[in-house]
Amino acid sequence: MGARPPSAAVLRPQPGPQEAFLSTPADICIYGGGAGGGKTFGLLLEPLRHVGNPRFNAVVFRRTSPQIRNPGGLWDASMAVYPLLGAKPHQSVLEWVFRSGATLKFAHMQYEQNKLDWQGTEIVLLCFDELTHFSETQFFYMLSRNRSTCGVRPYVRATTNPDADSWVAAFIAWWIDQDTGFPIPERAGRLRYMTRRDGQLAWSDSPEDLVALCPGLDSRDIKSVTFVPATLEDNPVLVAKDPGYRANLMALPLVERQRLLGGNWKVRDAAGKLFNRGWFAVVGAAPAGGEDCRFWDFAGTEKKLKGPDPDYTAGVKIRKVKGAYYVLHCVAAQQGPAALETLFVNTTKQDAAASARSGAAYRARWELEGGSAAIRDNLRLVQMLAGFDARGVRPKGDKVTRAKGLAAQAEAGNVSLVEGEWNEAWLAHMHGQPDLPHDDIMDASDGAFEDLCGVTRMGWA
Repeated sequence: MGARPPSAAVLRPQPGPQEAFLSTPADICIYGGGAGGGKTFGLLLEPLRHVGNPRFNAVVFRRTSPQIRNPGGLWDASMAVYPLLGAKPHQSVLEWVFRSGATLKFAHMQYEQNKLDWQGTEIVLLCFDELTHFSETQFFYMLSRNRSTCGVRPYVRATTNPDADSWVAAFIAWWIDQDTGFPIPERAGRLRYMTRRDGQLAWSDSPEDLVALCPGLDSRDIKSVTFVPATLEDNPVLVAKDPGYRANLMALPLVERQRLLGGNWKVRDAAGKLFNRGWFAVVGAAPAGGEDCRFWDFAGTEKKLKGPDPDYTAGVKIRKVKGAYYVLHCVAAQQGPAALETLFVNTTKQDAAASARSGAAYRARWELEGGSAAIRDNLRLVQMLAGFDARGVRPKGDKVTRAKGLAAQAEAGNVSLVEGEWNEAWLAHMHGQPDLPHDDIMDASDGAFEDLCGVTRMGWA
């Protein structure tokens, strides 16, 4: 394996998927599935078999530079491995130089055009960490940079977690049960053969069959491919060192849990999976005290002003008491600006009075948009609610990602609805996400939840 570590150090793969990943002869091997399956460590071990070759090089890509440098990321992980081989780090350029002169570099490819930065390069071992984060065009363009004059056959290694909507899911479909979404055990690590012409892939079980399938095909244009699945259960070292990690994965919302704990490649957010109406108990009243937040999503216009079915303006009030959450009220309206302002002011006054009677602190929040117009609108809304704790905030992330915190608490039984005539409309809306044409009530609900959790970021007051 090249330069040898000190006698006290032993570097070897764990039996099972990690060993299969490191022993496959495939030109392209994708190592993926659940979180905690030992994928990153396997990727870091792969180059070590060649570091005695002074002309060998490897590049490991992540989509963004912070993903490499963040605590516990690739660079930190490499610091626990490569010094054992006597390698010297050059942190400013994220590169390791081994005793022989062989190099390993970490690099990002944040934007599509970053692939062109690698024109004219020769990468012997091409690695991608979290392959689903990269575009299909980035991956196949970089295959043109995967070449070698050092005596080591050029090859590709990649790790990934499942993503049902990614190009990777289609690329490895043969290894995945398309009904259940889980890997087919007897196909794990088996080689298949692939060629790509004009953006189209052709597959076969042998190079000879592929040549017969594609007349005129040069055998040098054929790549052997395999997929090695792994989950947390395949990484006993991590399980022993961090026995609470499984509980962390179990606490994820349903879809993320099936992806990252179970390694499911077909599950996706759909009606009843992001939020399921069966998760919400309906109670007669919420406990007194705690904190109340009404969050507004000002997405609406009067119905006649914007087509037959414009978005709604929605306001959802939630109370947090001793780690439990109670949805107190929901209002949603398709009205004109004047009527919505009246609704906004009157609802806030009624909310504040009701919260005071219950001994709960009250605040009103709404989502800020970008641009100078949003600054003016925010100031106007704050002025309309003079005397109240009221301001705009900037939620973080996309809508579905933001909703998953509330979804996780709901699935765990920590979110209840206070009985009211609005209950059925709220439940139907939440159960139907993200497939419904409107998401205003969901946005307002997770906005209130995130603000009570301290997740949102204050904007202009």
